[in-house]
Amino acid sequence: MERELGMSLEVGSMRDGDVVLKSSSPRQGETGLTEQWGRVRARLQAEVGEVEYRTWLKQVALAGVDGDEVTLVLPTRFLRDWVKKEYGELVASLWQAENPAIRSVDIRSQPGRGTAPNLAEPVPVEAAPAAVAPVVPRADVAAPLDQRFTFDTFVVGKPNEFAYACARRVAESPATAGFNPLFLYGGVGLGKTHLMHAIAWELSTQHKGGGQVSVAYMSAEKFMYRFINALRSQSTLEFKNELRGVDVLMIDDLQFLIGKDNTQEEFFHTFNALVDAGKQIVVSADKSPSDLSGLDDRLRTRLGCGMVADLHATTFELRISILETKAERAGVDVPGKVLEFLARKITSNVRELEGALNRLVAHANLFNRQITLEAAHEVLHDVLKAHDRKVSIQEIQKKVADHYNIRIAEMSSARRARNIARPRQVAMYLAKQLTSKSLPDIGRHFGDRDHTTVMHAVSRVTELIGQDAAFGEDVELLRRMLEN
Repeated sequence: MERELGMSLEVGSMRDGDVVLKSSSPRQGETGLTEQWGRVRARLQAEVGEVEYRTWLKQVALAGVDGDEVTLVLPTRFLRDWVKKEYGELVASLWQAENPAIRSVDIRSQPGRGTAPNLAEPVPVEAAPAAVAPVVPRADVAAPLDQRFTFDTFVVGKPNEFAYACARRVAESPATAGFNPLFLYGGVGLGKTHLMHAIAWELSTQHKGGGQVSVAYMSAEKFMYRFINALRSQSTLEFKNELRGVDVLMIDDLQFLIGKDNTQEEFFHTFNALVDAGKQIVVSADKSPSDLSGLDDRLRTRLGCGMVADLHATTFELRISILETKAERAGVDVPGKVLEFLARKITSNVRELEGALNRLVAHANLFNRQITLEAAHEVLHDVLKAHDRKVSIQEIQKKVADHYNIRIAEMSSARRARNIARPRQVAMYLAKQLTSKSLPDIGRHFGDRDHTTVMHAVSRVTELIGQDAAFGEDVELLRRMLEN
């Protein structure tokens, strides 16, 4: 091992989460390890691309090597967990390719250290961090924050995990290169506002900068009204100074500025002033910057130059997780069948989903009744009726056949070629999910197949959804197209 590295290294004792590098030949050993790490970093950057590397991997630092294990460090636990999950295998394989003697890579965090020391880069000398200062929403400028909307209460799943990760990164390190502005977009009720509030609350406990941190959160509509009132009262200078004096500006539902040219102009100049001053901008909208037609081209370009993260429509699994979490926090025992029923029936909006559960729980408490499927049908009849779109098996077969470019007759044929069998299984799966038909009924629509064939198809598609993200997105897309 020492011959491979051209040095003798050992890892010293841990102090406050720090890894201390020791070398019997500091100059030669440090140089050899630095060169290897530099080549690994270059290959890592080439593998993932400049934007992704700068976003997640630039702060990875080399701490040392112990036997056949390399230790890498990151400044926060969240970054450590994300890098481990998303890039751990890649980093390990690149190290092994660079040095076959390396058998494993340990990725750790160094809380409280800021940017981790890196042997491949000079380490700046910094003053000790000042005491944490609370985030104070500017009452004269901003809307109040909702105490329910924190990172702890946000349920993470595949459709929203990237947006969640970006929001956590901004909360831990505001105005980071690549994350300013942070632009969150998605449909109604998918969690954009929740994440924006969570960022502000997290800053109140995690921000390590000195002095008071001021956060201004408001809707685009309130921004417009504040600007109009400033024009009327001839106090635009005070308005500008108030907004440009904050550390973090958060604007919700930016799409409401479309068609408001003067307000857009003011926001554009405010945006530039804050970014130039190293302050953080967080914006949400219902569409990506490039799709916000009617927004000034200069503003649209600036919004797209930071980090853009979308929140997809919820999956069945995520809706179940949301309902389970909500019921657990409320201390209410809700039968699994009821949760599954709600998750299948209310698919478009998390707010409506949570509202339906709250309504069901409140009714049960008020009348001292158990929560059952029958009670759900009775109490939520109006909500369910609005979401009760009848989907036929024939409609499912046609949509799936069109999607996979096969003839609809193949759904009932005896052919077992994979390009036919897999779409047929998907159609059976969707028929089970979206209709009330029994397994024998479904089988009869697919060439009089036995109910066990339908069971196998449902089981196989469920398994593939868990194994293949692209396949899962395909099935979810088909389901949404059929439900809408």
